[in-house]
Amino acid sequence: MSTHSPQTPPKARAWAIWLPLALFVGFVVLVMIGLLHPADRTVASQLVGKPMPQFNLPAAVPGRPGLDSKVLANGKPHLVNIFASWCIPCRVEAPQLGALAKAGVPIEGISVRDSAVDLQAFLQEHGDPFQRIGADDDGKVQLALGSSGVPETYVVDGKGTIVYQHIGEIRPEHLSLLLEKLKEAGQ
Repeated sequence: MSTHSPQTPPKARAWAIWLPLALFVGFVVLVMIGLLHPADRTVASQLVGKPMPQFNLPAAVPGRPGLDSKVLANGKPHLVNIFASWCIPCRVEAPQLGALAKAGVPIEGISVRDSAVDLQAFLQEHGDPFQRIGADDDGKVQLALGSSGVPETYVVDGKGTIVYQHIGEIRPEHLSLLLEKLKEAGQ
Protein backbone atom coordinates (compact mmCIF):
# COMPACT_ATOMS: atom_id res chain seq x y z
CA MET A 1 0.00 0.00 0.00
CA SER A 2 1.10 3.50 -0.83
CA THR A 3 1.30 5.96 2.09
CA HIS A 4 1.38 9.24 0.18
CA SER A 5 -1.77 11.24 -0.68
CA PRO A 6 -2.88 11.82 -4.23
CA GLN A 7 -1.74 15.15 -5.66
CA THR A 8 -3.98 17.69 -7.36
CA PRO A 9 -3.18 17.95 -11.04
CA PRO A 10 -1.30 21.18 -11.96
CA LYS A 11 -4.19 22.60 -14.08
CA ALA A 12 -6.67 22.20 -11.20
CA ARG A 13 -4.29 24.01 -8.82
CA ALA A 14 -3.98 26.93 -11.28
CA TRP A 15 -7.78 27.16 -11.46
CA ALA A 16 -8.05 27.20 -7.68
CA ILE A 17 -5.57 30.07 -7.49
CA TRP A 18 -7.09 32.26 -10.24
CA LEU A 19 -10.82 31.67 -9.61
CA PRO A 20 -11.07 33.95 -6.51
CA LEU A 21 -9.21 36.72 -8.34
CA ALA A 22 -11.51 36.42 -11.39
CA LEU A 23 -14.60 36.57 -9.15
CA PHE A 24 -13.25 39.63 -7.36
CA VAL A 25 -12.50 41.43 -10.64
CA GLY A 26 -16.01 40.60 -11.87
CA PHE A 27 -17.49 42.05 -8.69
CA VAL A 28 -15.45 45.26 -9.04
CA VAL A 29 -16.62 45.64 -12.66
CA LEU A 30 -20.27 45.30 -11.59
CA VAL A 31 -19.84 47.89 -8.84
CA MET A 32 -18.17 50.33 -11.25
CA ILE A 33 -20.99 49.92 -13.77
CA GLY A 34 -23.47 50.64 -10.99
CA LEU A 35 -21.60 53.78 -9.94
CA LEU A 36 -21.35 55.08 -13.50
CA HIS A 37 -25.00 54.44 -14.42
CA PRO A 38 -27.10 54.81 -11.22
CA ALA A 39 -30.14 56.15 -13.09
CA ASP A 40 -30.60 52.73 -14.64
CA ARG A 41 -31.88 51.50 -11.26
CA THR A 42 -33.94 54.49 -10.17
CA VAL A 43 -37.69 54.69 -10.35
CA ALA A 44 -39.40 57.71 -11.85
CA SER A 45 -42.33 59.07 -9.89
CA GLN A 46 -45.77 58.27 -11.25
CA LEU A 47 -46.88 61.74 -10.08
CA VAL A 48 -45.20 63.71 -12.86
CA GLY A 49 -48.09 65.52 -14.54
CA LYS A 50 -50.27 65.17 -11.43
CA PRO A 51 -50.94 67.43 -8.44
CA MET A 52 -48.51 67.48 -5.55
CA PRO A 53 -49.80 65.24 -2.73
CA GLN A 54 -51.35 67.18 0.14
CA PHE A 55 -49.08 67.54 3.17
CA ASN A 56 -48.21 69.92 5.97
CA LEU A 57 -44.73 69.35 7.38
CA PRO A 58 -43.48 71.02 10.57
CA ALA A 59 -40.37 73.19 10.50
CA ALA A 60 -37.17 71.18 10.22
CA VAL A 61 -35.09 73.84 11.97
CA PRO A 62 -36.15 76.29 14.69
CA GLY A 63 -37.12 79.77 13.56
CA ARG A 64 -37.89 78.71 9.98
CA PRO A 65 -41.25 77.89 8.42
CA GLY A 66 -42.19 74.32 7.66
CA LEU A 67 -43.63 73.34 4.29
CA ASP A 68 -47.29 73.03 3.37
CA SER A 69 -48.22 71.77 -0.09
CA LYS A 70 -50.63 74.75 -0.42
CA VAL A 71 -47.57 77.03 -0.75
CA LEU A 72 -46.69 75.20 -3.97
CA ALA A 73 -49.95 76.31 -5.62
CA ASN A 74 -49.38 80.06 -5.20
CA GLY A 75 -49.21 80.84 -8.92
CA LYS A 76 -45.40 80.63 -9.17
CA PRO A 77 -43.22 77.67 -10.11
CA HIS A 78 -41.02 76.14 -7.39
CA LEU A 79 -38.25 73.62 -6.98
CA VAL A 80 -38.91 71.10 -4.23
CA ASN A 81 -35.70 69.44 -3.10
CA ILE A 82 -35.74 66.26 -1.02
CA PHE A 83 -32.49 66.02 0.93
CA ALA A 84 -30.80 65.05 4.20
CA SER A 85 -27.71 66.13 6.11
CA TRP A 86 -26.42 62.53 6.06
CA CYS A 87 -26.64 62.37 2.26
CA ILE A 88 -23.26 62.68 0.49
CA PRO A 89 -24.72 63.55 -2.95
CA CYS A 90 -26.74 66.32 -1.22
CA ARG A 91 -23.42 67.96 -0.36
CA VAL A 92 -22.38 67.70 -4.02
CA GLU A 93 -25.51 69.52 -5.23
CA ALA A 94 -25.42 72.28 -2.59
CA PRO A 95 -23.47 74.80 -4.75
CA GLN A 96 -25.90 74.32 -7.62
CA LEU A 97 -28.92 74.88 -5.36
CA GLY A 98 -27.19 78.02 -4.09
CA ALA A 99 -26.70 79.24 -7.67
CA LEU A 100 -30.37 78.61 -8.47
CA ALA A 101 -31.48 80.51 -5.35
CA LYS A 102 -29.22 83.44 -6.29
CA ALA A 103 -30.88 83.42 -9.73
CA GLY A 104 -34.23 83.96 -7.97
CA VAL A 105 -35.54 80.39 -8.08
CA PRO A 106 -37.83 79.64 -5.12
CA ILE A 107 -36.52 76.43 -3.55
CA GLU A 108 -38.48 74.54 -0.93
CA GLY A 109 -36.83 71.75 1.06
CA ILE A 110 -38.07 68.49 2.48
CA SER A 111 -35.62 67.10 5.00
CA VAL A 112 -35.91 63.33 5.31
CA ARG A 113 -35.19 61.40 8.53
CA ASP A 114 -32.89 64.08 9.93
CA SER A 115 -32.27 65.86 13.22
CA ALA A 116 -32.54 69.63 13.59
CA VAL A 117 -28.99 69.84 14.97
CA ASP A 118 -27.47 67.89 12.06
CA LEU A 119 -29.55 69.81 9.54
CA GLN A 120 -28.48 73.20 10.96
CA ALA A 121 -24.82 72.14 10.77
CA PHE A 122 -25.33 70.97 7.16
CA LEU A 123 -26.93 74.29 6.15
CA GLN A 124 -24.23 76.29 7.89
CA GLU A 125 -21.47 74.36 6.13
CA HIS A 126 -23.03 73.98 2.66
CA GLY A 127 -25.34 76.99 2.38
CA ASP A 128 -29.05 77.47 2.79
CA PRO A 129 -30.91 78.09 -0.49
CA PHE A 130 -34.32 77.13 0.96
CA GLN A 131 -37.28 79.41 1.59
CA ARG A 132 -38.93 76.76 3.76
CA ILE A 133 -37.83 73.36 5.04
CA GLY A 134 -40.32 70.76 6.17
CA ALA A 135 -39.30 67.85 8.39
CA ASP A 136 -40.37 64.53 6.89
CA ASP A 137 -39.20 62.50 9.88
CA ASP A 138 -40.97 59.30 8.91
CA GLY A 139 -40.49 59.62 5.14
CA LYS A 140 -44.23 59.57 4.39
CA VAL A 141 -44.17 62.62 2.10
CA GLN A 142 -41.10 61.27 0.30
CA LEU A 143 -42.94 58.00 -0.32
CA ALA A 144 -46.14 59.81 -1.36
CA LEU A 145 -44.10 61.65 -3.99
CA GLY A 146 -42.76 58.38 -5.34
CA SER A 147 -39.23 59.44 -4.46
CA SER A 148 -36.72 56.60 -4.58
CA GLY A 149 -34.03 58.30 -2.52
CA VAL A 150 -32.17 61.49 -1.74
CA PRO A 151 -31.52 63.84 -3.29
CA GLU A 152 -34.42 64.28 -5.66
CA THR A 153 -35.81 67.51 -6.99
CA TYR A 154 -39.22 68.29 -8.43
CA VAL A 155 -40.29 71.22 -10.58
CA VAL A 156 -43.80 72.22 -9.51
CA ASP A 157 -45.87 74.68 -11.55
CA GLY A 158 -47.91 77.51 -10.03
CA LYS A 159 -51.00 75.31 -9.76
CA GLY A 160 -49.15 72.74 -7.63
CA THR A 161 -48.67 70.18 -10.40
CA ILE A 162 -45.41 68.24 -10.62
CA VAL A 163 -44.05 68.86 -14.11
CA TYR A 164 -40.54 67.40 -13.83
CA GLN A 165 -38.53 65.09 -11.58
CA HIS A 166 -34.74 65.20 -11.33
CA ILE A 167 -33.37 62.03 -9.76
CA GLY A 168 -30.00 62.29 -8.02
CA GLU A 169 -27.80 65.26 -7.28
CA ILE A 170 -27.98 68.40 -9.36
CA ARG A 171 -24.68 68.95 -11.14
CA PRO A 172 -23.56 72.11 -12.97
CA GLU A 173 -24.54 70.59 -16.32
CA HIS A 174 -28.15 70.17 -15.08
CA LEU A 175 -28.74 73.84 -14.26
CA SER A 176 -29.82 74.93 -17.75
CA LEU A 177 -32.32 72.04 -17.99
CA LEU A 178 -33.84 72.87 -14.59
CA LEU A 179 -34.09 76.56 -15.48
CA GLU A 180 -35.79 75.60 -18.75
CA LYS A 181 -38.28 73.36 -16.91
CA LEU A 182 -39.00 76.17 -14.43
CA LYS A 183 -39.56 78.61 -17.29
CA GLU A 184 -41.97 76.17 -18.95
CA ALA A 185 -43.73 75.66 -15.61
CA GLY A 186 -44.27 79.42 -15.30
CA GLN A 187 -46.04 79.77 -18.64
